[in-house]
Amino acid sequence: MKQQVSYFNVVEFPGWKKAPAFLEAIIASRNPEVVLEVGCGPNPTLPLFNLKEIRYIISDLEEHELKKAPEGYERRVLNMEGERMPEDLLGSCDLVFSRMVNEHVKYGKKYHQNIFDVLKPGGIAVHCFSTLYALPFLVNRVTPDFMADKLLDVFSPRDREYHDRFPAYYSWCRGPTKGMLKRFEGLGYVVLSYHGYYGHGYYKKRMSIIDKLENMKSSFLTRHPVPILCSYASVTLQKP
Repeated sequence: MKQQVSYFNVVEFPGWKKAPAFLEAIIASRNPEVVLEVGCGPNPTLPLFNLKEIRYIISDLEEHELKKAPEGYERRVLNMEGERMPEDLLGSCDLVFSRMVNEHVKYGKKYHQNIFDVLKPGGIAVHCFSTLYALPFLVNRVTPDFMADKLLDVFSPRDREYHDRFPAYYSWCRGPTKGMLKRFEGLGYVVLSYHGYYGHGYYKKRMSIIDKLENMKSSFLTRHPVPILCSYASVTLQKP
């Protein structure tokens, strides 16, 4: 099967506002019975009224984060980097979905191996995440947490109760490089698609001139892609 590797401007990235429609389209095309959303905490991507005939499990590492989610969801406290997934989840999921989670994973290999283990044969994992070598994310990776918190309040203020900042490690978070394709294939996955996205909005409010330069750079890279310089990526992986 030919891999679909392609590149887009950040406005096409499905990890933020486009996420509900993106996930709904995946569900419509594959008709899964069991969906596990990883690391969503208080913010499930889809509302319950869209999930009438689907077992939709939301998960997080912290129970107190899951308690903030709306009532009615099936909730699981899961350490996706743990030694082994719970027995009842092994081989049970048709679709595992995450958005803006993978950059916070410390041990990418174990994380993706555990997701492989909970998938049914033929099931897919779909991830939307930021990648390391865009400048804001590189700064986030090397800056002490207290300073990174202050920078976030300046460049991207948010409601910390529901959209807090968590430590970022960027393990296995790169654009569609040959190395990343080999890593996923090495775990047994078939890489169905791997898309890179250029650009970000962190300069827009405070540094308009630099934001224009960033947009020019992003347009150039979209036409002449360098995989390692992506700002975001989405990948669809299948368990054979």
